Amino acid sequence: MVFVLFDSLNREAMGCYGGTAVPTPNFDRLANRAITFDNHYVGSLPCMPARRDLHTGRLNFMHRSWGPLEPFDDSMPEILKKSGVYTHLVTDHFHYFEDGGATYHNRYSSWDMVRGQEYDPWKAMVEPPVDKFAREYSSRHYNGPEQANRRQHQVNREFVRSEADFPGPQCFDRAFEFLDTNRGADDWMLQIECFDPHEPFHAPERFKQQFGSGYDGPILDWPKYAPVAETDAEIAEIRANYAALVAMCDEYFGKLLDYFDEHALWDDTALIVTTDHGFLLSEHDWWGKNVTPYYDEISHVPLIVHDPRMPQRAGTRCSALTQTPDLMPSILDYFGKPVPADVRSRSIFAAIEDPQPGRCVMFGMFGGPIGITDGRHTYFHYPPDLDDPQLREHTLMPTHLKGFFDAEEFRGAKLLSALPFSKGMPVLSLPALTTARRPPGAYRALFSSFASALYDNDADPGQLDPIDDDAVMERLRTNMCVQLAEYGATDDFMAWAGLAQ
Repeated sequence: MVFVLFDSLNREAMGCYGGTAVPTPNFDRLANRAITFDNHYVGSLPCMPARRDLHTGRLNFMHRSWGPLEPFDDSMPEILKKSGVYTHLVTDHFHYFEDGGATYHNRYSSWDMVRGQEYDPWKAMVEPPVDKFAREYSSRHYNGPEQANRRQHQVNREFVRSEADFPGPQCFDRAFEFLDTNRGADDWMLQIECFDPHEPFHAPERFKQQFGSGYDGPILDWPKYAPVAETDAEIAEIRANYAALVAMCDEYFGKLLDYFDEHALWDDTALIVTTDHGFLLSEHDWWGKNVTPYYDEISHVPLIVHDPRMPQRAGTRCSALTQTPDLMPSILDYFGKPVPADVRSRSIFAAIEDPQPGRCVMFGMFGGPIGITDGRHTYFHYPPDLDDPQLREHTLMPTHLKGFFDAEEFRGAKLLSALPFSKGMPVLSLPALTTARRPPGAYRALFSSFASALYDNDADPGQLDPIDDDAVMERLRTNMCVQLAEYGATDDFMAWAGLAQ
């Protein structure tokens, strides 16, 4: 199996999902010989919580913010590894190598890391050319001496001089090395995980030339997660830079399809392509993720699956409601491995045969609103007070994205005997301080711009006009409470969310 995971790949950017702004002949080419899932959604957000869902088959946003896999977590690649399936990760997703993601990559049999994305601490420059950077990069975006992460990106970019230097293309080159060595073997899974098209939207110039915006100014490719304040020309430039990066992803993904063609892998090798979440590119007058409700641009994501066991399904579409955690039991199912008892998700292969029309899927981010959809309607539930101090984190791995929990977070900590899914291990319960170094961090104050809302996705696919329908909202709220109970949400969480019975 080859599992391709892009980051921030918008469904609407792909031709096979109706997109017209970016030609995506290779994503469309796969859709023509695979199963395209039309109602696939995220689970826990953002990046590392989504990957924890992928490993465990469980939503985790009601217990933990961005963090590592826990000692009690089931891990799909590790289950495969221990049962005789070789698993290999090729990635430039540098968050795996920060404190908040450091337990994921070692679950694989082997892994290959490509350096240089975003603020990966890759290239050392003690005295960077600050004046040069100030001229080259727009001050509208991240470009200041106090923003060390963005400065590191600017330094890294000084060393990306040719297309071959870009991390995304290198990921596919490393993947072909694995396939050249191992394609004739049995029982392996290759995960190709590309940080692109995540911001900053930096692509080789030949891709950018396809999407001229008319903008003539300093580099503008990394929007802050905030309301749109840019001019029309600046908006067009940001969107053009994203389009160029998607076009690059499509072309290099096409090289993988060429490899499948050349070596007849279609007959016995599954191929899955998806993403962790989308990104607002000025829709709803916002940029980014983490702050707004998880509108369809963020939560409704692509999933395309080639299953050699189902040749009759080539070129078809599946309307079943699925989400990120479902991929964990799906991959175990493909290899004939048992699914752990703690898994609460459902194989997408089962969904193809039995769509379960009454299913709802829930998604969210720790400390933020909770979304739920039945496909027709989507409800975003906001707790009465997002800053309510009774919200707590539950972990045995007290690290944030780039550091340990600090001493203040341990004040009021207590050791619980266990949680329903912690396999009898005690779990540390800590106050979820609003000052903690977790997403959405400094953006948290912007949450007050939004409130609970219900949308009719059929009548209003852009989710622009909330509706009043108490019966639908109560049905979705009730389903939300049922799912939260199934996932072992604590009493503290339910009270914080305003959903306590």
